[in-house]
Amino acid sequence: MTDALVIGAGPAGLMAAEELAQAGRRVVICEAKASAGRKFLMAGKSGLNLTKDEPLADFGARYDAAQGWLAPMLAAFGPEAVQGWAQGLGQAVFTGSSGRVFPVAMKASPLLRAWLARLGAAGVELRTRWRWVGLEGGFQFDTPGGRVVLRPAVTVLALGGASWARLGSDAAWVPWLAGAGVELAPFRPANMGFSVEWSAHMARHFGQPVKGAALCAAGRRERGEFVVSARGLEGGGIYAVSKDLREGAALVLDLLPDLAVAAVAVRLGRGRAGESTANRLRKAGLAPVAVALVQEWGRPLPEGAALAALIKALPVPLAGPRPLDEAISVAGGISRAACTGGLELHKLPGVFACGEMLDWEAPTGGYLLTGCLATGRWAGRAAAGLNPAG
Repeated sequence: MTDALVIGAGPAGLMAAEELAQAGRRVVICEAKASAGRKFLMAGKSGLNLTKDEPLADFGARYDAAQGWLAPMLAAFGPEAVQGWAQGLGQAVFTGSSGRVFPVAMKASPLLRAWLARLGAAGVELRTRWRWVGLEGGFQFDTPGGRVVLRPAVTVLALGGASWARLGSDAAWVPWLAGAGVELAPFRPANMGFSVEWSAHMARHFGQPVKGAALCAAGRRERGEFVVSARGLEGGGIYAVSKDLREGAALVLDLLPDLAVAAVAVRLGRGRAGESTANRLRKAGLAPVAVALVQEWGRPLPEGAALAALIKALPVPLAGPRPLDEAISVAGGISRAACTGGLELHKLPGVFACGEMLDWEAPTGGYLLTGCLATGRWAGRAAAGLNPAG
């Protein structure tokens, strides 16, 4: 009989496997894809943001409704521990001006290679192209050699959520757990872009970033950059308020957040007689793409102080979130009520869950990866009998 099984070779699964191996368990990881960490590697393409260097109380608050649930896991493996973990794998880290922590190499691949080598040295076996396909009679897998059924002593599920199916997070596991009576919350997109129905003149601005704006929704004001795309708006600034927007809040942009309305009005008034409104907007400090947004959503454009007020509070007509599979992460999944304190499933004794399978969400900026690592470690330790399971 297989001793300890981990299904899924993303960050949460690899962390669970490492904890089990360190506890002396014989660990097998089954991964549906041809290699480990597909989404992890994708996350590193634009610079792998490992965590955020900030006080644990502030860090934990970014998990919103799940803060209390994840608190002991983050206390055991929070921002400081994540940095030490990366350094232990030979990857020096640095903290940017925003507090975000990155490996000096910036990419995920050197860290993943070192991690897999360490797991291999600890005796962990990685089986790729082993796709979990059901629970009848045990854990059934489609493998290159045909159908295989495993009946492990303990299992950790780390299959990801429901976004980026091509990288492995396809939520195929939902009907099997639902059929076993595990309580699940519906999946919803998180950290996602929003659709906008553009007029034709906006096409020349697609791909352009809007920098330095403040995005306001549901009483929240976030400074950040976002991108105008053919599909709508996306990027870090949008992701920061995406939860509120998903729940129906209106979005308003302050395109000159460092200036008061009166100061913007003064800038607008410096234009020459007969000068076009577009030129006056540019001279007031707006980049061409921001000028285009004012013209797109503010027509007919007012004059004077009213135009200044529009620049400071430009309403954005969104047409809904982008599809679930395009989202960076998800809300929903295995509910807190379905798990013990050790992340063991009440309906499936001996089976633990971690990572994005669980019903929590967090913004980008290092919170997602830290949450996956922390829950993976917690589930692995509980499965090995090192954490209380109650």
